[in-house]
This record gives sequence, C-alpha cells and structure tokens, in this order.
Amino acid sequence: MNKLIKLFLILIGVTATILWFSLPSGDDPDAINSTAVNAMFIIMYFLLTTAILATLVFGSIKWLTKPRNRKRALLAISIFSVVIAIAYGFSSNNEAVVNTMAQRGVMTTESTVKIIGTGLNVFFTLAIVAILLMVLPSVKKLFVK
Repeated sequence: MNKLIKLFLILIGVTATILWFSLPSGDDPDAINSTAVNAMFIIMYFLLTTAILATLVFGSIKWLTKPRNRKRALLAISIFSVVIAIAYGFSSNNEAVVNTMAQRGVMTTESTVKIIGTGLNVFFTLAIVAILLMVLPSVKKLFVK
C-alpha cells in the first residue's frame, strides 16, 4: 500500500510538472480558460480535499481513543476561541477602508473588512506566540548554564 501511495504521488508530481511548463503566459487574456490551468486546479482541489479528510479522520480517531487527548483538544479549542474573540474585538470595520476598496473597484462591506481584520489579527498573534515559544527556551538555556 505504501509503494502504491508513493507511486501515485510521483505520478501527480510529474503531471503537475508537465502542466506547469505548459501553462500559458500571463499576457494571454484567455489564460484562465486553458486546459493546463483547469487541470492544475483539479489536482489542487483533490490534494486539498485529501489532506482535509485525512486530518479530520486521523485527528478524530486520536481524539476519541484517549480521554487525555480530549481534554487537551478542548483546551486548545478554547484558547483558540479566546484568541479569535480578542482579535475580533481589536479589528475595525473602518468605513475609510470600504471606500478605498470601492475606489479600486472592489466592492466590500464593513463586516467583510472586520472579518479580514480578525483573520490578520489572529495570524499575527499566533505567529508572535510561535516565535516566542521557539526563542524563549533558547534564551533560558543561555542563562541557566
């Protein structure tokens, strides 16, 4: 089974490489309708769906097998929910941003701007936490020894 999966992944990689070199130039106004672009999107959707399903199935199996895992997962979900709530509170639904986007030809609403701001705030918060969790143990080791 493992060899079959490796062979399938090699086949997808070779196919994607061939499609990559057969993509039309960016100057072509009909580039989005090319067969190569459509095939690349099909491969991308297939791989994304496979990754999501594998994550959900194997994560659920691990979550359901041990009570300790359930407690940790609920704690992580709770902390993530708090981060999202705080990020939502700090994001703004600035009307100036909506007007600027409208001038550029992008129709949007204040709620869309607020959701995008929330996503950016969550990303930056989690990035800072990840960097701190990598740097602080190293700094602690420098001073402890």
